[in-house]
Amino acid sequence: MTINEKQDELVDEFEFLTDWVDKYEQIIQIGKELPLIDESAKEDKYLIKGCQSRVWLQPELKDGKLFFLADSDAIISKGLVSLIVRVLNGHSPKEIQDADLYFIDKIGLKEHLSPTRSNGLLSMVKQIKLYAIAYNTTLNS
Repeated sequence: MTINEKQDELVDEFEFLTDWVDKYEQIIQIGKELPLIDESAKEDKYLIKGCQSRVWLQPELKDGKLFFLADSDAIISKGLVSLIVRVLNGHSPKEIQDADLYFIDKIGLKEHLSPTRSNGLLSMVKQIKLYAIAYNTTLNS
């Protein structure tokens, strides 16, 4: 499944939820489905800067594809990072680097998140893109 197909699937999931309380509950539920990250991965080097909560993101390159393990000490942040991981997991660094993550706007996250959570979400996206750029450079050197 392509990144855009995964985004469209996510948008469809949220389309039927008209109330933002329900959307937050869905975000929290998606966060609960995120595989548990090993406690050893909760190191400062995996901590995303710019998030009010503590959010860890551990990349792994397997067969030319990037996979991410993530966790947070806040349930909404864990849900948000799990949305991004769900869309981008298992794609090449180049695909991730070039991805336009339109689902964030289509779901309405930017307008319904507090400014600090919105900044945190942008920091999560930025960190994943930086990992993709770094791995893409490594693969092409």
